[in-house]
Formats: sequence, structure tokens, C-alpha cells
Amino acid sequence: MYKHIFLTGPPGVGKTTLVRKACEALTGSGETLDGFYTEEVREGGRRVGFDVVTLSGKRGHLSRVGESSGHSAGRREYRVGQYVVDLPSFENLALPLFRNVGVAVGRGKRPVFVIDEIGKMELFSQSFVRAVRQALDGNGCSILGTIPIPKGKPLGLVEEVRSRRDVKVFTVTKDNRDVILQDVVAAVQECVK
Repeated sequence: MYKHIFLTGPPGVGKTTLVRKACEALTGSGETLDGFYTEEVREGGRRVGFDVVTLSGKRGHLSRVGESSGHSAGRREYRVGQYVVDLPSFENLALPLFRNVGVAVGRGKRPVFVIDEIGKMELFSQSFVRAVRQALDGNGCSILGTIPIPKGKPLGLVEEVRSRRDVKVFTVTKDNRDVILQDVVAAVQECVK
């Protein structure tokens, strides 16, 4: 029996779009959802970074191209390629959401907690790593999340998620991304029963 549903696939294939569509469908069918997704930030048609957006609409920086994090000297700067990760902004927005994980609401069903995504940028936060592990191990919610496809050096938590017995992983491709939505929604609904 699966407890959590994760989507994987190459960058830009549509994992976040699929998560957002699944959230709309799940909310429409009466499921209780909380969590966050990541969104590209573009200026002049060029991607300049990523924001974290909560399901309630709050927004904060996750990363920006080449910007320094603007924090006091001596604080470590985290980078993924050309992006500088704004760890304080990410943690201030995402971590409080985990405090509500497991606050079951509704008709005896588990709420759905959305984590888009568990990737290199987010994994700089050890507090985030701990919070994700606690949410996965707890009984308070079912997670709908995204993880990157394996590429280069394995990411510890990503591989843990991928190999868990209580996780079903859907691989999103350009060929299936427009037809997989109902399967994802049905799998999540099965998890929260």
C-alpha cells in the first residue's frame, strides 16, 4: 500500500504543472491540501531564478541568477550552477508549512502535503531534510511531491524517497505528461483513504 506519490522526470518536462493540475483536481474533489511548489521567475523571456509559492499564495525567493544572497559576510553562499540559493527565504516560507503536517482535517482522511520539489537547491537546508523525513515517516499526511531524475552524483534524500516501499513514483515524459493526470489524482486519492 502506497502512502506517498512522487513525480520524477527531466527538468522542464512539466512536473510542477502536473502537480498544480493535480492540486486543482484534488481540491475540487474535497481533499485538504497544504504545501508548496516552485515556479520559474522570468525577466525579458529569460529565466532568472525560482520562487517558492505556498498553496495559500505566499511567495518567496528560492534562487536567483548570480545574485549574492545579500546576508552578512561570513554566511555561506549556496550555489547550483548559475543560481545562488536564498536559503533563509526558502526556510522561512517552507518550514512553517511542515508544522501543520498531520493536522488531519475532514472526513477522517489524511490531508495531502505538496512538496515540489526535493532537489539540489532545497537539500542545502538540513532543517528541510529533517522535516521531509518526519513527514514521510509520520502518519499524518500523504505527500504529493516531485524529485529529479538521477543524474550525476546521487542525492541522498532523493534516493531514499525513490526506494521507499510506501512511495509510488510516476515518471513524467513529454509523451505522457498530458494523459497521466488522472492516474496521479487517483493514486493520491487512494493514499488518503
